Amino acid sequence: MGGFTDVAALDSSAARKIPRLNAAVLGESPATEDDQLILPSDQFSSNANISSYHQYLEMYKRSIEDPAGFWSDIASSEFFWKQKWDQQVYSENLDVRKGEIKIEWFKGGITNICYNCLDRNIEAGLGEKIALYWEGNEPGFDGTLTYIELLHKVCQLANFLKDNGVRKGDAVVIYMPMLMELPIAMLACARIGAVHSVVFAGFSSESLAQRIIDCKPKIVITCNAVKRGSKAIHLKDIVDAALIDSAQNGVSVATCLCYENESALNRESTKWKEGRDIWWQDVVPTYPTTCTVEWVDAEFPLFLLYTSGSTGKPKGVLHTTGGYMVYTATTFKYAFDYKPSDVYWCTADCGWITGHSYVTYGPLLNGASVVVFEGAPNYPDPGRCWDIVDKYKVTIFYTAPTLVRSLMREGNEHVTRYSRKSLRVLGSVGEPINPSAWRWFFNVVGESRCPISDTWWQTETGGFMITPLPGAWPQKPGSATFPFFGVQPVLVDEKGNEIEGECSGYLCLKSSWPSAFRTLYNDQERYEVTYFKPFPGYYFTGDGCTRDKDGYYWLTGRVDDVINVSGHRIGTAEVESALVSHPQCAEAAVVGVEHEVKGQGIYAFVTLVDGVSYSEELRKSLILTVRKQIGAFAAPDKIHWAPGLPKTRSGKIMRRILRKIASKQLDELGDTSTLADPGVVNQLIELADC
Repeated sequence: MGGFTDVAALDSSAARKIPRLNAAVLGESPATEDDQLILPSDQFSSNANISSYHQYLEMYKRSIEDPAGFWSDIASSEFFWKQKWDQQVYSENLDVRKGEIKIEWFKGGITNICYNCLDRNIEAGLGEKIALYWEGNEPGFDGTLTYIELLHKVCQLANFLKDNGVRKGDAVVIYMPMLMELPIAMLACARIGAVHSVVFAGFSSESLAQRIIDCKPKIVITCNAVKRGSKAIHLKDIVDAALIDSAQNGVSVATCLCYENESALNRESTKWKEGRDIWWQDVVPTYPTTCTVEWVDAEFPLFLLYTSGSTGKPKGVLHTTGGYMVYTATTFKYAFDYKPSDVYWCTADCGWITGHSYVTYGPLLNGASVVVFEGAPNYPDPGRCWDIVDKYKVTIFYTAPTLVRSLMREGNEHVTRYSRKSLRVLGSVGEPINPSAWRWFFNVVGESRCPISDTWWQTETGGFMITPLPGAWPQKPGSATFPFFGVQPVLVDEKGNEIEGECSGYLCLKSSWPSAFRTLYNDQERYEVTYFKPFPGYYFTGDGCTRDKDGYYWLTGRVDDVINVSGHRIGTAEVESALVSHPQCAEAAVVGVEHEVKGQGIYAFVTLVDGVSYSEELRKSLILTVRKQIGAFAAPDKIHWAPGLPKTRSGKIMRRILRKIASKQLDELGDTSTLADPGVVNQLIELADC
């Protein structure tokens, strides 16, 4: 592991004796900039699911040396299987030199993830426990569903889907805001063996159409509109445009099920296509509240989730059922130190992997009570999050560094006027959290008494890969700390050689884990080329990473052409393609640049068609084009006019130079003599503030 075993000394008692490290202890004092370690208190550790580094190390060692035994023990003791898996618990090939990449876990095992989320918990006596607390955009609009009520609603929708021709293996696209009906729709698909593809309801009609064309769904489920803060977004109009687009490309969808969100738009004002569109409230409640479970193999597809890549077309990441179920539930339990009395709130949208694994499946598999929030976290004021925390007595709060930084800017008074006494564990997701934001989150939000689970993982991994386990070991602000059970991170150099000890390199994973994605939908070749060919024998994460002298892992961001904006991965090629589609744009090059709130911002260099003049109207028009084709979250933060782009003589754009110009690191441009036209660099510098 290269330095990993060196941390054996860092259990909570031993770490206090290390003189070279300043440390704060949970609940005893705030973390200052001098504190390199935050130690779990004895009280927290003694009650934790993993109470010491020694306990973790024993479990981790077994998970690496005997993964089949480790995971099959968890799978058989904590989940329902209609039929046990084959004798071989898992099989894998991660080496492209040895043939097709293939990962399988629990193959031959027959189960159903919806049954395990709902029926199993009800049979265990949790039927009357609150499964979902729903908080609307406007304060005062809320609702709850117990586990038994949730099962009834899931069954009604599942019966509707079956009645409208959805069969095992069919795709269903879900384009909805954070209403309770979104997880209901996911679970209904899973119950009948349909493959759901949730599309974030911030994507444009063109992005939605692209996904519909790729997976060819039987039904699209949507909502007429949603309010985010004071702004209404007409989702049904976006779906209508997407369905016209997809039909023109040979993919027609016969049924569009639409939920009426009255607080945002009434049905009289909703555009409607008779014969295709159906109101959810008119038909779904008329169906029976019981629905037979479709039992599926562990390797049967559960969902498709499209993610940006370094080339233009989004990738359809395919996750299967059994391994994903076991891994997401186990990571949720240990990374958040989950207890049955906890109330859990993850601020992520189900349109992203976090909403799949840690709003819906992971928590419900553990029988948790989950808060689902429709609105904007700063509406009607920046204290809304803490108002919700107090209202529902939230104990575990999981969010993105972007939100932490934006609330930090608003001032402490928006936090401290609320109690937050219920909070027990905090979590961070989507991008590395900078140490100053970590300390603010820890000191101000958690009052220096809540550990922070700073999780590193990806859409492709399905669940947490490197994460603190609260109570088990000290934390370092900004570090994801150590690998979860069964995860073997390695740092490699550019030639693919493993680097030992304290070092920086490309983060790869050797050996598979149960929730690893199995392929890219209809594109096995891209799956292998993107993730397994760069460093044969390993899964390449696309991230850079540093391991310190104590074995702690620090993620340093993407090393490919993907920008991480507010935790959303956006391919530079996608944004460039959208810009170039503008009739007045001849060429575009996009790079990521540091952003104090979003982590990374999108910085676009744009070369215009000959004879077209720079103007503010054109700048706005270019940004609007990106918003229309991809979504508002992908809009460039800066358009930098570029008479030309720095290219090598062979025509390759030197993005290294563009990144330096965008970051105003002009003394670090390096050698420009190899450029076809070195003078372009000075022109770009002169136009930097135009």
